[in-house]
Amino acid sequence: MEEDDIYTNDGTVDYKGNPANKKKTGTWRTCPFIIGNEVCERLAYYGMSTNLVLYFKHQLNQHSSVAATNNQNWGGTCYITPIIGAFLADSYLGRYWTIACFSIVYIIGMTLLALSASVRGIRPRCHAEDNCNPTEVQSAMTFLALYLIALGTGGIKPCVSSYGADQFDDTDEKEKKHKSSFFNWFYLSINIGALIAGSVLVWVQDNVSWGWGLGIPAIAMAIAVCFFFSGTRLYRNQVPGGSPVTRLFQVLVASIRKYKVAVPANKSVLHETADKESNIKGSRKIDHTNDLSFFDKAAVEIETDQLKGSVNPWRLCTVTQVEELKAIIRLLPVWASGIIFSTICSQMGSLFVLQGERMDTHVGHSNFKIPAASLSIFDTLSVIFWVPIYDRIIVPVTRKFTGHTNGLTQLQRMGIGLFISIFAMVVAAILEHERLKMIKRHNYYELKEMPMTIFWQVPQYFLIGCAEVFTFIGQLEFFYEQAPDAMRSFCSALSLTTIALGSYLSSLLVTIVSNATAKNGKPGWIPDNLNYGHIDYFFWILAALGVFNLGVYVWFANWYTYKKAVGTLR
Repeated sequence: MEEDDIYTNDGTVDYKGNPANKKKTGTWRTCPFIIGNEVCERLAYYGMSTNLVLYFKHQLNQHSSVAATNNQNWGGTCYITPIIGAFLADSYLGRYWTIACFSIVYIIGMTLLALSASVRGIRPRCHAEDNCNPTEVQSAMTFLALYLIALGTGGIKPCVSSYGADQFDDTDEKEKKHKSSFFNWFYLSINIGALIAGSVLVWVQDNVSWGWGLGIPAIAMAIAVCFFFSGTRLYRNQVPGGSPVTRLFQVLVASIRKYKVAVPANKSVLHETADKESNIKGSRKIDHTNDLSFFDKAAVEIETDQLKGSVNPWRLCTVTQVEELKAIIRLLPVWASGIIFSTICSQMGSLFVLQGERMDTHVGHSNFKIPAASLSIFDTLSVIFWVPIYDRIIVPVTRKFTGHTNGLTQLQRMGIGLFISIFAMVVAAILEHERLKMIKRHNYYELKEMPMTIFWQVPQYFLIGCAEVFTFIGQLEFFYEQAPDAMRSFCSALSLTTIALGSYLSSLLVTIVSNATAKNGKPGWIPDNLNYGHIDYFFWILAALGVFNLGVYVWFANWYTYKKAVGTLR
């Protein structure tokens, strides 16, 4: 960007201050580069992660519960590191340079992982298909590569969706209408990458080699970076607003210092800049709201606030700064509801795979076998099926009844997804119950694959895909729209941490259940041979948690107050 670039009131760049140039940047013309980048990056990520639990089990010689735990812990870390990337993007680098820098780390990790599975001396030594004896160094190399990938993805995940949404101006009514559709099609692009990964790459890993199966994702990541840089001249870039953490703590400190100060009835006397724009770079002013009024004390002016002629932000904050903190606090209950939802969804990469591995993986009467992890393509196909239906049918139909621009509010949309996810666990529990009944009836305990087709798992994957379209896409849009302008990467990262915490919660539940049930010689609910286990009981626990989660969510959703930025068209 040039020094004489100016910034619009939503913080995006208007090149050379010429309105005509703005028409040449942003909107849908930049989306092929951003969405193309996302397709390839997600192909790389899912191509490496979809089958990871089986790589741990068979190549690194880990027990089922250990493999599931390591898989969940690594997956969780991939959704915690976005906090790092988001902080750097919002505070110093901006989203463009954050994506660019962390992509390099990502590629290094992917390359190292491919080498650890293919180069003699680095890859685990295997005497047979499922008889591998990796050294500590070989295992360490694998985990080093994986956690470099986790760091790299931390700079990409919280920024790409927000960066795409930045290309649509909130103050332009026509562009604002397209933003909601962008989130739908962005999430569709994620699942196109996942579809290729879950079908083609998982087959390569199971039938060709892990070297090729992990090498192709590394190549896909390199292509993703090329896609992103190709659109550089067309992007609109938002100005970093400084450390959001500092601003939040300034409000906390100032309000505590003034805990005895009364908030005036006339809220217009609260401190705010006289300028049209906020004093926070890249952020519009935010209208005052009446709830969480304790924090309004930070914006009450008293005589000691300006003794030295300048405002000390640790003693006096603007209304916009106070409303930033309020917006984050309001998001927290909605954020918390996503943790159990993510716990349910995380079963696709762990217990669903282990369940499917014990079923008949043949396609029809042929000798072709579908890898258990490939069943995740039906989650992807469900998303691909539901996104156009939601965008082209559900939204217009519901808009006629609700009068809302997007048909359903973001909170209503997420609530429907939480409801559907409960049924996914119920279906998975019923399937496992029937599978175990057949095993007991015919004494199939020692069969590696029992004669029940793996395609009975399709409904549970399809229901989770449907739930994702409502909840995960709703979350993307909700945390972007309700975030303060200068904290959008941070809030996107906050929403992603629900996936991390969901993985960690799943890992914790697996550990607790395994330890509690595997006693006195009993195999427990989640043994290495699931034919002796009872993961149906585990699925019922998750269904019950889902019901509780939905009830709490509905209560908080009724309490929620939507943010209103000054100048926003609604």
